[in-house]
Amino acid sequence: MADAGEEVDYEGLGEGFPLHINMIAGALAGISEHAVMFPVDVIRTRMQILSASPAATYSGVTEALRRISSAEGGRALWRGVASVVMGAGPAHAVYFGTYEVVKEATGGNRSGHQFASTAFAGASATIASDAFMNPFDVVKQRMQMHGSTYRSVLTCASDVYKREGLRAFYVSYPTTLAMTVPFTAVQFSTYEWAKEVLNPSGSYSPTTHAVAGGFAGAVAAAVTNPLDVAKTLLQTRGNSSDAVIRKASGMLTAFKIIHEREGLKGFARGLSPRVLTFMPSNALCWLSYEGFRWFLRDQTREKFVG
Repeated sequence: MADAGEEVDYEGLGEGFPLHINMIAGALAGISEHAVMFPVDVIRTRMQILSASPAATYSGVTEALRRISSAEGGRALWRGVASVVMGAGPAHAVYFGTYEVVKEATGGNRSGHQFASTAFAGASATIASDAFMNPFDVVKQRMQMHGSTYRSVLTCASDVYKREGLRAFYVSYPTTLAMTVPFTAVQFSTYEWAKEVLNPSGSYSPTTHAVAGGFAGAVAAAVTNPLDVAKTLLQTRGNSSDAVIRKASGMLTAFKIIHEREGLKGFARGLSPRVLTFMPSNALCWLSYEGFRWFLRDQTREKFVG
């Protein structure tokens, strides 16, 4: 345990910092983030679905929350949470572990290299983690849909596989990468920039991590929303009542359907709940990650740092 009065260069701990600590911290942060913000994520998914029935068409986040709770009960706002929690832990462990390794390898912990290095590290991290997370995300969104009758992750996954095959779990993966690679690059670079502006000393500051994380999440969410609308269309196509949507084969097809049906405004579907999801969830994610990392670092400092 480090001496309470000892000054520690917290932000400089990337070099030589044990990988398993970053991965454990990332897993705990991912589970915390997704579980807390899940009800808002349910609303985002429903608002992004095209050709929804009148019962599943909402004018805003508040109305959606009220109507879902009233008509379907509070449990509907948590349907599918098991899938995202099952996937989020391992996926975020891979995510943050990859991020720290690549950032260190490309000089991100040295002055003058942060922006390009963190953007590249973030993009690398999301490619690795999304390959694992994508099937869990498909199951989650199928369970979040209005009228979903799935009662468990296993039942949903089994039904999707029987009706649509393995491809259904990865049909949105290219679109997911097209969205999450720029999302993560923007998020990580914005986070590191904001963190440096708010806390030049590099000392451990929960407030800084929360504010910088929330700001980075809001910016990245807004920039990539059009791709998220396309991803939702592809991941929920198998349960759509629209024959054209059911035949959507990829990102370009999804873009074409959205533009033909609703024009440019269609790509803004779910923007408010998406930003409302990612701003606090990203703040919580970074706060949890940096907090768990600091705690675990403090517990193992004598062994690993000397």
